[in-house]
Amino acid sequence: MPDAVKLGFVPLSAVARGVLVVFCDETLKFGPAARKAIGGAADQVRRAAAASEFKGKRGKTLDILAPAGLKASRLIVVGAGKASELKEHDYLKLGGVAAGKLPASAAEATIVAELPHGALKPAQIADIAAGARLRAYSFDRYKTKKKDDDNGKLRARISVAVKDVAAARKAFAATGAVVEGVLMTRELVNEPPNVLYPEEFARRATQLRKLGVQVEVLDARAQARLKMGALLGVAQGAKHQSRVVVMRWNGGARSERPIAFIGKGVCFDSGGISIKPSASMEEMKGDMAGAACVTGLMHALAARKAKVNVVGAIGLVENMPDGNAQRPGDIVTSMSGQTIEIINTDAEGRLVLADVLWHVARKFKPKFMVDLATLTGAILVALGQEYAGLFSNNDELAQRLTAAGQATSERLWRLPLGPEYDKMIDSKFADVKNAGARNAGSITAAQFLQRFVDDTPWAHLDIAGTAMASPSSDINRSWGSGFGVRLLDRLVADHYEK
Repeated sequence: MPDAVKLGFVPLSAVARGVLVVFCDETLKFGPAARKAIGGAADQVRRAAAASEFKGKRGKTLDILAPAGLKASRLIVVGAGKASELKEHDYLKLGGVAAGKLPASAAEATIVAELPHGALKPAQIADIAAGARLRAYSFDRYKTKKKDDDNGKLRARISVAVKDVAAARKAFAATGAVVEGVLMTRELVNEPPNVLYPEEFARRATQLRKLGVQVEVLDARAQARLKMGALLGVAQGAKHQSRVVVMRWNGGARSERPIAFIGKGVCFDSGGISIKPSASMEEMKGDMAGAACVTGLMHALAARKAKVNVVGAIGLVENMPDGNAQRPGDIVTSMSGQTIEIINTDAEGRLVLADVLWHVARKFKPKFMVDLATLTGAILVALGQEYAGLFSNNDELAQRLTAAGQATSERLWRLPLGPEYDKMIDSKFADVKNAGARNAGSITAAQFLQRFVDDTPWAHLDIAGTAMASPSSDINRSWGSGFGVRLLDRLVADHYEK
């Protein structure tokens, strides 16, 4: 995993060199270790805070160069706000804010993981460290020249100073595995489409075998034998052949039914014959963010040795408009036997998911399935980029997903399903059509998918607004956000591990 930052844990007594980062509350109080680390620079901190009107509010920072009396070349004070108002995911954000203030030129930095109200729990320290690593990530491998105003990539050695080093390392072992999954997801989403096409994506997924994940790759011939006509219809206009990748992590009891996650992997979406406008079409390299999330999630679960059986399945295609591409008006037969009239070739993701969902439901008989897809622009109209859309045929699963979203700050908003919406995608010539009218576009897309889940409890996450080109945050400055990995890992950890 490309990661220029080296992160480790040291005792609170370690002497800070390079950049020193400490936390304070809204009364400008520090914990005992932070006070000792600041030492003779305390008066300078107070004067600088007064001059800049820094009051220790959460996420605000005070930056002091060459602090008097310290070996550190720079002192950064990060406001943590009121201790009583700190929520679980705020520790992740504090780590992100701390890393975000480190200059690219910094070779070393020490973050004193201590708040004024008392010692932090190992899990909270792990979150601060995780936030720092997530914020430090950037994707710049294709830049050969740096502009004068380009801050560059952070390459510091970050030491997190803690009271109990062994406990912090133990807590970070699991948290760090999830971070690796998020970074893997970001890498996949950020890659250009001439580098990451279906065959290459599948090859990268096979690298999970090193962690003990069983990986099966189905090529176009295997898909044809399984009668995946909906998926193959999308891929037939592309130079690069489609792939379906099935990943299995068996961390639970042998007799335990698995849980399943399915991802849409359109490595580039031109819209096909119903071609998209040219403006921002380059962003359609990210139309595989659902598949990237599932792959990153499988990495996270395997790396932390989750005690659960999991199936991760992704459908990988390109949607291109050559002379062999499917046309509006075509009728394809899905793996389920249901026929689909193609109304719009740019409504292709649901065709890919239809066959993969059916395959997973029938072959593995999972306890539930969750699919993730950058499925509709309509979800941005409804929810913007703050929430992903949630649709489900199972209230318990929907509630658990919503709670996991609140805990991780990867938030979901549930939207309705119902037979009234089915009428909007009934076809005159086939069992169903792949696109309805303009109204309720995200709902009719989910309603379409529901026809291919059999009787399996299922949820669909429309992540078009949150997985790519989403707003920057305290823990992310990447175009590909890695949305969904932490959310789904939390769902698994809270409810499905034994």
